Amino acid sequence: MKRVIHWFRRDLRISDNTALYHACRAGDEVLPLYVVSTWKGRHPWTGPSRQQFLCGCLDSLAKNLALVGGRLIIRIGEPCAELERLVKETSAEAIYTNRGVDPFDVTLESCLEKRARDWGIEFHRFLDVTIQAPNAVLTRSGQPFRVFGPYARAWQGVPRPAVLPKIDRLHTPGTVPSEPLPTLAHWNLQPEASIVEPGEKAARNRLRQFLDGPIFEYAAKRNLPAEAGNSRLSQDLRWGTLSPRQVLTAAERLLHGGDAAQRRSIGAFINELIWREFYLQILWHYPEVVHQNFVHGLDALAWDDDEAAFRRWREAATGFPIVDAGIRELLATGFMHNRLRMITAMFLTKDLHVHWKRGEQFFCRKLVDGEIASNNGGWQWSAGTGADAAPYFRIQNPWTQTKRYDPEGVYIKKWVPELRDVKLIDLMRPPNSPLIKGYPLPMVDHDRERELTVERFQRAQQGKAPEKTDCRDPFP
Repeated sequence: MKRVIHWFRRDLRISDNTALYHACRAGDEVLPLYVVSTWKGRHPWTGPSRQQFLCGCLDSLAKNLALVGGRLIIRIGEPCAELERLVKETSAEAIYTNRGVDPFDVTLESCLEKRARDWGIEFHRFLDVTIQAPNAVLTRSGQPFRVFGPYARAWQGVPRPAVLPKIDRLHTPGTVPSEPLPTLAHWNLQPEASIVEPGEKAARNRLRQFLDGPIFEYAAKRNLPAEAGNSRLSQDLRWGTLSPRQVLTAAERLLHGGDAAQRRSIGAFINELIWREFYLQILWHYPEVVHQNFVHGLDALAWDDDEAAFRRWREAATGFPIVDAGIRELLATGFMHNRLRMITAMFLTKDLHVHWKRGEQFFCRKLVDGEIASNNGGWQWSAGTGADAAPYFRIQNPWTQTKRYDPEGVYIKKWVPELRDVKLIDLMRPPNSPLIKGYPLPMVDHDRERELTVERFQRAQQGKAPEKTDCRDPFP
């Protein structure tokens, strides 16, 4: 009778779960484990909305495991210590888990691998968070890609693992003690947003709804925040209520039907899945990006330690309607449309000159889908310091972005309803007087701030020291 542990982390599902599948094949008894963190109140990488979604996913996972004969075991503490305790309590012979990508997971797994040898048990890790392993797509010289286009072409040429069958039966001994499922109260948190429904079933429903129609217009509508044109699957990929293989396989099936425009839209969506893989492999190969510019040649770039400006940005009081609308969507829902993520991030870094790390951390605390790799990649791209970033002199203008992506003002007027009676033209140009009483004038002149940003990049590229104080590191 072989007893094994499956350690759930960011794979909160029973379908197409690589480590769980192999654990069930290897073990007569499987102990499905989730270790709850012990931090309280405030954390640099997460916040109430993400933890609320996690709680709902764990509740869903527990019910799904019960349907196939299993039982989710909850422990609270440091993962290595809790795994050691469970191994000793149950005489488990092996631990199965899916590999992490970020430097914290890599360090943890390395430690656990050594500890498992000391305990005299097997330790098995599997590819699951990404479709391709971070070191599977390399240049001809064996180096990681730093530019997306060549990476995407190479990625398409590497064989992909197939979708695995759903687990239909496992046995967990009923005598193994477990803590109750966590709630927000465990972290001393309160709900702060109206988030999407958590869990594997809800994720599969979202995928089905996207494939039933929106994917065929994805290329045309993905950048229009007032349209239901994106997949809304980002939190499901982050927490693993869907596997990326499931999403890719389902999308590729649709390539065989439809017209050329529909196939282009499907291809555009698949390209976004590859962007996700690109940023994950960047983080795996260059873990220092968590705290540093990806482009080290820009380390001399000047940033302003302007707390008042940062506060107005995060409180949606900039006087730029499109920027304020994006922040309000984030605060209300724990989600922000991808186009608005770029607009708001570039505004903070290029118009207000606030360090990208400040905004990156704010997003991670507010987003349900807060993914270290994609969030870091997006912020560094917007700041001009990241992998495959746009040239520093290409700086998005919030007024022209409004005209292009919210031409009817639907998105702005939804999230900034006090502007509902303002003329459309006045949402697309700097006003000379307040749009309405109580709504602020633009806090900066975009054209002037663009000039200052270009000057700062030019100085940094010449290796000159910054003229202004660098932003303090917000990470504890």
